[in-house]
Amino acid sequence: MSYALVTGASRGIGRAIAHELASRMYNVLLVSRSADELKTIAAELESKYGAACHTMAADLSRPEAPAGVAAWIRKEEYPLSVLVNNAGYTIWSEFEHSSLEEQFAMLNLNIRAKLSLTHELLPELRKQPRAYILNVASTSAYQAVPTMSTYAASKAFVIMFSRALRMELAGSGISVSCVSPGTTDTDFMNRAQMDALRETAAKFNMKADQVAAIAVKGMLAGKAEIIPGAVNWVSAKMTSFLPKKLTESVAAGIYLAKKRNQG
Repeated sequence: MSYALVTGASRGIGRAIAHELASRMYNVLLVSRSADELKTIAAELESKYGAACHTMAADLSRPEAPAGVAAWIRKEEYPLSVLVNNAGYTIWSEFEHSSLEEQFAMLNLNIRAKLSLTHELLPELRKQPRAYILNVASTSAYQAVPTMSTYAASKAFVIMFSRALRMELAGSGISVSCVSPGTTDTDFMNRAQMDALRETAAKFNMKADQVAAIAVKGMLAGKAEIIPGAVNWVSAKMTSFLPKKLTESVAAGIYLAKKRNQG
């Protein structure tokens, strides 16, 4: 069996994607910051699916980390056929109230790590007769989001990068897809301390395993963009037709108002 690399694999959507791939007879390479959590997940996958699982603890927000992951894969000669660039997070804050250091650390993970891993691992993917890249964006990429300005912009970058790379690699045997989940029942909101949004998000939450199943199915079908959930799909597509001032005002009414009320 060939291998799939999943970043941000210790929790949430990354963990669910690792399960989905292992259930489809892929061996799995798991990367995140927590060595202990990775070992637990690897044991789950090996026991449940019989997949070979290998782990590497790495903070991909550090500029040198992606090259280290790629070097590990080359050294161990894992036959890589799937790259899932999932790792990412948000800062919930008005731009002027969060430090540039915080913003750049987030962008290093949301953008730089994806670019670096993809560039480093394309030669490995080319060795396979068929290979896939799945980049994880967000429905927030489809409009400006006050209080998550750089996060939403970083996810818009991921979509545009994925579409362009897909065209560049057409005919190469490497398919590039981008999945844009909406609100998902993960640790995402806890990390960002988005307590004031929990009640609103709960109305639209999808389970991580639902998102993972749709994402992997779409990736293997060669889809360019995947938006899990009918509500998410409609809301994302509506931004192409409605005035930006309207969609941005709606986002501000949800995110900016609740952030200011939360303090």
